[in-house]
Amino acid sequence: MSQKSDGMNYAPQGKPRLVVKPGEFVFAAAHLDHGHIYGQCNGLLEAGAELKWVYDPDPKKVDAFVAKFPQTKVARSVDEILADGQVRLLAAAAVPVDRGPLGCRVMEAGKDYFTDKTPFTSLAQLDQAKAAVARTGRKYMVYFSERLHVESAMHATDLVAGGAIGRVLQVIGLGPHRLGKPGRPAWFFEKAKYGGILCDIGSHQFEQFLTFSGATDATVTQAAVANFANADTPEFEDFGEASLLGDNGASNYIRVDWFTPDGLSTWGDGRTVILGTKGYIELRKYVDVGRDKAGDNVYIVDEKGERYTNVAGQVGFRFFGELILDCLNRTEKAMTQTHAFKAAELCLRAQLAARKIA
Repeated sequence: MSQKSDGMNYAPQGKPRLVVKPGEFVFAAAHLDHGHIYGQCNGLLEAGAELKWVYDPDPKKVDAFVAKFPQTKVARSVDEILADGQVRLLAAAAVPVDRGPLGCRVMEAGKDYFTDKTPFTSLAQLDQAKAAVARTGRKYMVYFSERLHVESAMHATDLVAGGAIGRVLQVIGLGPHRLGKPGRPAWFFEKAKYGGILCDIGSHQFEQFLTFSGATDATVTQAAVANFANADTPEFEDFGEASLLGDNGASNYIRVDWFTPDGLSTWGDGRTVILGTKGYIELRKYVDVGRDKAGDNVYIVDEKGERYTNVAGQVGFRFFGELILDCLNRTEKAMTQTHAFKAAELCLRAQLAARKIA
């Protein structure tokens, strides 16, 4: 299965845009439970970071990682990595339930932490991480890849910030994914370990709502989850939807699901519609169905007319360079800690509020 058809191992590659000299920013990778770790590492390497260590208890995962990143030394434990004074940041894609506790360990050791989404599976874990950030002054950053590692979404971030469609009134986020069930690990189907569909893949959508709308908080007005077609894995949720009302009056509707049909050329037809007072933007992130297999399609309608642009290869992935510089300078340009934690909180609250509809 090609990487584009397989969302679990989707690891975008962009143009290198170096923000540091060789050896100036050293990081490590650990707990390779989700293929997103490859995207996390690609992004940092393309910005000039140096990958020194890798650790995972599974030698097969380590071997595959070293085949992709041959410069990496194999650590015997996370402790060996945390004891290395050169390492400034640990990137990890652990089983979701383990991400919060691992992050607290990393921060207590004086390192910044960069985890795959979803960053937590409970509000208690979020509270522990907030306390650890306050205590240590370290960063708990999250790989919200469906915005940060998608050029059309980063382009939309700039358009909206520049006032291209006026004040944002509503964001609709659709995040369908291909299940690829036989290739998934056991934890993927255990609710206590993956956190539920709104907590997991819903986290992307809530982060985008906060970014595009400018809301700094929101309430969940409705949420629902279902297991429509996976009776053999009863704890798995294959469908979820939720609505939010932002503290600035903007509204949000999201739908996430595991029903991408085999006929689609990519792992999911992810779309975002951003409605403003002066126009609207639609992103067809990974494919333009029936027209073009290319991703990063941006449609804009405003008082001047209708426009379409494909921004693949034109925007880049600035988040990673900004994150490196934030870690070095103790700034918050890539993403504020408050924003990362609020997106995490909203997905947890939506999951807790969700009624079961099937």
